[in-house]
Amino acid sequence: MGIDFSRPIFSPTDDQTWPPLLTIAQAAQILNVTPWTLRQWDKRGKFVPVRIGSRKDRRYKREDVLEIIEKGLK
Repeated sequence: MGIDFSRPIFSPTDDQTWPPLLTIAQAAQILNVTPWTLRQWDKRGKFVPVRIGSRKDRRYKREDVLEIIEKGLK
């Protein structure tokens, strides 16, 4: 198992490089906020992530992040 050079490296300014599910760090970088801010938005129901795995890690859907960029928070 090696590095997949056919896939571009993640860039917060190029949505074509974003995976379908973004980590909290990636989403924070894209939205120019801190991970703490994303946790608060989740807690308040403003921007709710998908929870994955037994640890219930937060993942943010690419299309949801794009919607926040285009329309802002509700």
